[in-house]
Amino acid sequence: MEFKTLRNIENSFSQIRLYALVFAVLCVGISGYAVWESYRFAELQRQKVYVLDNGKSLMLALAQDASINRPVEAREHVRRFHELFFTLAPDKNAIENNMKRAFNLADKSAFDYYKDLAEKGYYNRIISGNVQQRLEVDSVVCDFETYPYAVKTYSKQFIIRSSNVTKRNLVTSCYLVNSVRSDNNPQGFNMEKFTVLENKDLEIIER
Repeated sequence: MEFKTLRNIENSFSQIRLYALVFAVLCVGISGYAVWESYRFAELQRQKVYVLDNGKSLMLALAQDASINRPVEAREHVRRFHELFFTLAPDKNAIENNMKRAFNLADKSAFDYYKDLAEKGYYNRIISGNVQQRLEVDSVVCDFETYPYAVKTYSKQFIIRSSNVTKRNLVTSCYLVNSVRSDNNPQGFNMEKFTVLENKDLEIIER
């Protein structure tokens, strides 16, 4: 009788230990899940940015890794420089204004190319001949495997005179380095070693 009682007591202790172990595992699992969910929730909240719109209302924006948009920003930076540098009107102030804005996006190599054209009388002929120049960028090819980033730009240049329109093929190269973002340089890049590789006539269209 005593042996049976002892066996029952031993079984009872075994069951209690099993229940206690299961309960402990459940508690650890629930605690771990709660901590993981807390960190995940905090991470999601950090990706939300609230923006004050003209001091009136809060707008919700989602934060993104800045590196995701760098290729897009690089192409836009190069495209903007070319549009400013090669779009010309027969007006000295307009040309100088465009050049100043373009020089904020590049190093001295762009200024040297401008000075070379100016010394050859290129801009004076634009003004005296009432010529307009327009640029259309076809593509901007960037190599992001190595730094600084090598870039080639393929464009069409249109030189518009009263009698005809000259269509030219323009190919340039440069290197991009990271720079400080500012109002004059919103993408945060700087162009180095700007070079015109090709600039030849494709066709002349009579007007």
